[in-house]
Amino acid sequence: MTPAAISETRVAVATVRKKSLQNIMTAPREEAQYRHIEIFDTTALDRPAQITLSARGKADHYSPFVLDGGSRIGYHRCRTDKLVVQNGTAVAQKNFEKVQTPASHKDVGLLRVAGVFPSFSKDGSKLAFVDNEFKAVWVADKEGLHVIQKLKGQNKVFSTAWNQNPDKDTLYICVGPAFTRKSVVDIYRIVRDQATGEWTDKRLTTGNFNNAFPSSSPDGSKFVFKSTRDRLGGDGDRMQTNLFVMEDADLGEWGEGTVTQLTDGEWVDTHCSWSPSGDWIVFASSRDKDPKAPGGPLDAGFFSIYLVNAGERAPDKVPKPVRVVHSSDTFIGHVNHPVFSPDMRSLVFTSDLAAVSVEPISMPIFIHSVRPYGDIFSVDLRDKDDIAKNKDIQEFHRLTHSRYEYSTPAWTEFAAVDPNEQWNMLKTISDKGYKPQCPYLHGKDAEGWQLTGHLTILNGSGEKPGTLKRCC
Repeated sequence: MTPAAISETRVAVATVRKKSLQNIMTAPREEAQYRHIEIFDTTALDRPAQITLSARGKADHYSPFVLDGGSRIGYHRCRTDKLVVQNGTAVAQKNFEKVQTPASHKDVGLLRVAGVFPSFSKDGSKLAFVDNEFKAVWVADKEGLHVIQKLKGQNKVFSTAWNQNPDKDTLYICVGPAFTRKSVVDIYRIVRDQATGEWTDKRLTTGNFNNAFPSSSPDGSKFVFKSTRDRLGGDGDRMQTNLFVMEDADLGEWGEGTVTQLTDGEWVDTHCSWSPSGDWIVFASSRDKDPKAPGGPLDAGFFSIYLVNAGERAPDKVPKPVRVVHSSDTFIGHVNHPVFSPDMRSLVFTSDLAAVSVEPISMPIFIHSVRPYGDIFSVDLRDKDDIAKNKDIQEFHRLTHSRYEYSTPAWTEFAAVDPNEQWNMLKTISDKGYKPQCPYLHGKDAEGWQLTGHLTILNGSGEKPGTLKRCC
């Protein structure tokens, strides 16, 4: 794939010598099953020159290019196998890494950290995210990078969200397995004690339901979330999820805390986000899925983006949503993880609306992404006052373009010229109890796995609004 001509008779290509079952991970690969760079000569096709096999046999190489008139060959390399855990071996400390950007893009700040489910605090001073093992919650702030919550085992925590009230130093998380509606998941709040700096948690949801993706109201008094709990007139043993509003974000369902249903139906409503002002809530839903369409192993598929006015909710009534962005009528159609821009003029989301192109499809398969379909898109709302005028917007902007998964975007209007300076990222990590595996500590056995989830910052203001600032 992706041949690069060296001369009239010689060409460098990425070659796989032996078929593997990498996409379903049924067996480890041998060296011949990795993608390697070879040079073929039309005068001796049976004797190709193997360039990368001896240098790094168990790694994928791709996109070769020619330098210095054919005297040198360049290429890209990555590891797509899972990280090999080194039992009993200490791991290296890990800070944010500032990556050099080309001279043509000096206005774009590029930073990298291993993590997923990012969220910014209202004032932009803190960034929370979950590590790639889904067992620890990290916060980056002016004091550095540290763990504020950690659980035993993998796949135990996901989906961070800050309370929108700047006076409440509160972070919401979901405790339980991700990517399943069958398991019990609870929403917790983590509050920082201003005097001691300690973070304490409190469970906010009750019952054996799958509760996830909390998002607070602008004043911080309530939050919306998705749940498998009983619908109006429905039962509790089901795979569908609807949206609910926790009327007291501090009490949760304990004491006099109550929950009000916001949407209702035998479909999947999820990925909800409350607007920065007012009562509008954006969410993803499969409600327009064709009844005859097939289901999928991971989710319902056929997701579209909707707006609903939470101010119209009542104990015995749910407001009618408005569809903003429609997806494909096939299982490929996914439009998920929508969030508002800080000024409420736009929505940003992840989707597979676009087709593939030669460069992304030629890259190696990354099996770590649960849903490696996404690029980031945005749409401009037609009206911020009349929700009905935003029905079926078809004009969208594509913000990313690659083979890799882009998902769960977070948007803040505050962006320092140098995030390293604002968050003091170069300090040693203060937390001593847990650190993710360093992808480079163990050489060929550890390259790449911890860096498959990356964070991205979109600059929506300043001299060049819309420029992309990435932590990847």
